[in-house]
Amino acid sequence: MKIAFRPPPWLVRACPASWLVFLACLCICGGAHAALPAVQDGDIIFHASRSAQSKAIQLATGSRYSHMGIILFRQGKPTVFEAVATVKYTPLAEWIARGAGGHYVVKRLKTAQQTLTPDALAKLRQTAAAFAGKPYDLIFSWTDERIYCSELVWKIYDRALGIQIGEQQRLREFNLDAPAVKQKIRERYGNRALPLDATVIAPQAMFASPLLTVVAEQ
Repeated sequence: MKIAFRPPPWLVRACPASWLVFLACLCICGGAHAALPAVQDGDIIFHASRSAQSKAIQLATGSRYSHMGIILFRQGKPTVFEAVATVKYTPLAEWIARGAGGHYVVKRLKTAQQTLTPDALAKLRQTAAAFAGKPYDLIFSWTDERIYCSELVWKIYDRALGIQIGEQQRLREFNLDAPAVKQKIRERYGNRALPLDATVIAPQAMFASPLLTVVAEQ
């Protein structure tokens, strides 16, 4: 049975323009909800963020994707556990809307049906919870005090299930000569020497992992 929503007459009379805006928002939100991909706990989602550092990451790593997170359901709703200003759970629709052009790719372990058992997913959740609230790592170090996006997902899978998704690299292996990359290096490191042998895991390395397969894309 369909139930028609009718605004109170006083609202339409008082603010007809505002009512139209409100109605448009309802339509947009409804459409966004309907368009959500069919994801599962443990899926990994990628997009190009609109953050100030996104272009530098893309140039340094040679990747279209600059941000990622892991899907974890909360109260029956899909969220993306991600490292931004802090490590937090973000509703999937909100996370997708933040990406450039609304584009995203969802990948899943090829062995998910056998590997991601209820016990395994419980371990993923428990391991993830230990990172919640940690601040974002602006200099991409390999400590747990601060965390960046790909480091977060890599460590969750590694520590919970012993699965290493993507090959770690050294900072010196990236393209550090692009102007946008040099600018971010100056902002983050100042006059300090770059730790060129520091361990790094890039979104592109995880995206290219042979352990994953694409299950949704827009």
